Amino acid sequence: MEFLRDENVSPKIVAYLDTPPDAGTILSLAEMLAVPVQELLRRNESEFKDAPDLPPLDDDAALAAWLAHHPKVIERPIVVDEDRRRAVIGRPPETTLELLRG
Repeated sequence: MEFLRDENVSPKIVAYLDTPPDAGTILSLAEMLAVPVQELLRRNESEFKDAPDLPPLDDDAALAAWLAHHPKVIERPIVVDEDRRRAVIGRPPETTLELLRG
């Protein structure tokens, strides 16, 4: 957030744990990030490690549907430029600058 404020950007913040994205949104985010859906996984989360219902990791549609029901496992923060249909994972925070400047 500090990087965004320094660039005079007022982001729209989505509290995804309160309002989880649907599978279509997750697929769209992966597309904007130019990565497969499995790259959005927080693999160290116990909800991921212990999941009895985890679909195959190479099935983007099934994995996006699973993530919609397990939002805690979604990598964060994801910073999106909707106008340019681009996104970056804001970890480390400096990656948000490449989105703002690129």
